[in-house]
Amino acid sequence: MNRIKEVLDDKGIKQVWLAEKLGKSYNMVNSYVQNRRQPSLEVLYQIAKLLNVDVKDLIISK
Repeated sequence: MNRIKEVLDDKGIKQVWLAEKLGKSYNMVNSYVQNRRQPSLEVLYQIAKLLNVDVKDLIISK
């Protein structure tokens, strides 16, 4: 499980923006957000950098 959706919501960032920055399709990012698919560690680190959070904030439930 990941917390990408929560972090996006907290920061007011849209999935479309994240998809563009990652060079991924909206459907791929949406599958990460909905926990249907888990991003690779490399992509998870890219997401953390783009969202300006520690990677732990994306994977540890608060």
